[in-house]
Amino acid sequence: MSALVLLTACALPDKPTRSLMYDFGPGALSSAPATRQALLPALAVDDITTAGGALDNMAVLYRLGYADNQRLRPYSQARWSMPPAQLVRQRLSEQLGQQRTVLNPREGAALNRSRNVTLPLRLRIELEEFSQLFTAADASVGLIRLRATLLELTPGGEKLLGQRRIVVQRPAPSADAAGGVRALTAATDAAIAELDQWLQQQP
Repeated sequence: MSALVLLTACALPDKPTRSLMYDFGPGALSSAPATRQALLPALAVDDITTAGGALDNMAVLYRLGYADNQRLRPYSQARWSMPPAQLVRQRLSEQLGQQRTVLNPREGAALNRSRNVTLPLRLRIELEEFSQLFTAADASVGLIRLRATLLELTPGGEKLLGQRRIVVQRPAPSADAAGGVRALTAATDAAIAELDQWLQQQP
């Protein structure tokens, strides 16, 4: 009987393991002074678009640059808490909001319909790449590539002020999903800092 029980137990499949869920961390732990938000013009940030369907889900993606760099592969046991475009926009609004008022598209549209108000600038971003790129089996970087377009909202329509493509890599501390997440977080923060610097240089 005991042998039968043992055999039955061995035949049972392993319990499915839950995917680990990642984001960019808790963000700012204290409020920025409200007076700092008036230093720069208000900015309406559109929802970030993506270059294709691969970035429209919550998979943590990687490429094997030394084998087949045209293939995006998902980690089976790792997921983002929301699609990358939403994570990047959340981080972007948090960082830029330390020095200016950041509005969502609906708030910007409401101001556009109002009279006698200073219309905010409008920022559109396309996320083109967001993956962990392995240059060797034990070496990888977090790679983010985006295109930013800055527009001025006028009563007559939108006026193009400038466009910038940003590409940032940051080394991963380990050759796994956790290392990729850390590298992509660092790369995103660096890309936002570069974007912020570019925005402040615009007239």
